[in-house]
Amino acid sequence: MLFLYKEVLNIELPWLNEVTRAKRPAKLPTVLTREEVRGLIQQVDDPLSSLIVQLLYGTGMRLLEGLRLRVKDVEFSRREIVVRDGKGGKDRVTMLPASLADRLQSHLGVVKAQHVADLALGKGEVWLPAALAVKYPNAPKEWAWQYVFPAAGFSTDPRSGAVRRHHVDDKRVQ
Repeated sequence: MLFLYKEVLNIELPWLNEVTRAKRPAKLPTVLTREEVRGLIQQVDDPLSSLIVQLLYGTGMRLLEGLRLRVKDVEFSRREIVVRDGKGGKDRVTMLPASLADRLQSHLGVVKAQHVADLALGKGEVWLPAALAVKYPNAPKEWAWQYVFPAAGFSTDPRSGAVRRHHVDDKRVQ
C-alpha cells in the first residue's frame, strides 16, 4: 500500500508516515540439497517407512496427511493424490511422483490382500468421520476407504469400542 500511494500514485497522505513497513523474516528456512535428502532417505532401513518418507518428500504432504491417506485418494491414472482435511481443514491435490507409482501400486496389492483376509475374519473395518459413517454404513469395510498405510494389527477404537485397523503409527516414521 505504501508503495502504491507514494511511488505509483504520487499521493502524500499524512497518515502514511505512521504506517510501519512489513519486516523481513530474521531467518530463512533451511532447505536440503538433493544429495542431503537422498542421504537421509538411505538411512531409513525399514522398507515401509522408506516408502512413506519418500512419498512425504515427493508430494509435500505432512506426516499425518500421508499416514491418513485412503486408497480412494490415490489416482494413478492422473498421478495425483488428494489430501483430505489438510492444514486449515482444507482439501488439496498434489502430484504422485512417477518414481514412486510402481512401488506404491505394489504396496497397495499387499494391503488389498491383507484387507481381503481381514474381511474373511469378520474384520477389515476402518474409522470414518461420523457423518460419512452414517451416510455410507458399508464404507468402513470397502476397499476404497482403507488406509494406504495400515497398522500391522487391530486396535480398539476408544470412540466406539469397535476393533479396527488404524493407520501406521506416526512414531514409526518419525
